[in-house]
Amino acid sequence: MIRVLIAAAVGLAVSVAIGPKFVDFLRRNEFGQQIREEGPQHHIAKQGTPTMGGLLILFAATIAFLPVTHFRLQALTVLFLTLGCGAIGFLDDFIKLTHKRSLGLSGRWKMLLLAGITVIVAIVARHLHLSTDVYVPVLDVTVPLSYGWYVFLFFVIAGAANGTNLADGVDGLLGGTGIIALFTFMAMNVVSYVRSGPAGHRNLTKLDLAIVGAALIGAAVGFLWFNAFPAEVIMGDTGSMAFGGALAGFAIMMKVELLLLLIGGIFVIEALSVMIQVFSFKRFGRRVFLMAPIHHHFEMKAWSETKITVRFWIVAGLLCALGFALYYRYYFGQLPHLRHG
Repeated sequence: MIRVLIAAAVGLAVSVAIGPKFVDFLRRNEFGQQIREEGPQHHIAKQGTPTMGGLLILFAATIAFLPVTHFRLQALTVLFLTLGCGAIGFLDDFIKLTHKRSLGLSGRWKMLLLAGITVIVAIVARHLHLSTDVYVPVLDVTVPLSYGWYVFLFFVIAGAANGTNLADGVDGLLGGTGIIALFTFMAMNVVSYVRSGPAGHRNLTKLDLAIVGAALIGAAVGFLWFNAFPAEVIMGDTGSMAFGGALAGFAIMMKVELLLLLIGGIFVIEALSVMIQVFSFKRFGRRVFLMAPIHHHFEMKAWSETKITVRFWIVAGLLCALGFALYYRYYFGQLPHLRHG
């Protein structure tokens, strides 16, 4: 367990230590955020705020994880998904910066690159002999998907990456809700590791998953120090898509895919608000929300960014608590056919 604490501490220390110089580097090179014209008008004040801060999280987390990991393939896959989705986000940010516009990588290319990452994850899952069934808690039924499960993986990864990306619109919103979600996955693995057997004979895969979660949490907390309102640096798509990749990775490697709907509930709500807004406008010519994603709706209702952030953190905490409770009740130690070594 000391490895989990070390990973979190090192991730935090590295992030906080190099954060100021990293922000200065971004500012000197004018790597500033491009603001969408159709967004809230007061966001124009954020134009030029250093972006691509997600690089700080990815660097600090990787540095914290590698020295203490047992190199279990499941944990390495979570890290791969985090870095892979972060790389797609970085490409998106880079295009925005070089072309001085708020639109970066096209949606088609994002989906294509995410599909490529999914193929690699599917190969790993096949190698690990992960079940292609999906367990539905509460109903207590298992749905066999066979080869359709590998297609399902794409929707999990793409959905998570895009959901977290949509949530990155208010200072500290994604950072805080992402940390809460990661902490939930880490806690699940810590409990599973401790309860997996006597000391010396415990499941090191669970420990490794807890370690990568702790490293990401520590790095993200350090980043949040600079991202709190008013933000000194914005994580950009580099960080937002990396968060989605990490959450998808945990859900897939732990075989708790449907729990992601709760643990990443805030991101589901953000995505649904956009889909509802688009459908309503195209079908009925009316908008359900003042602006989508939904956090902008509350901004238009004159909620302060701090109020939105804290309240979204609270909702995320409640949803994650429910997700953890369902994990303990329906998944923990009760589904050997869905577990891995």
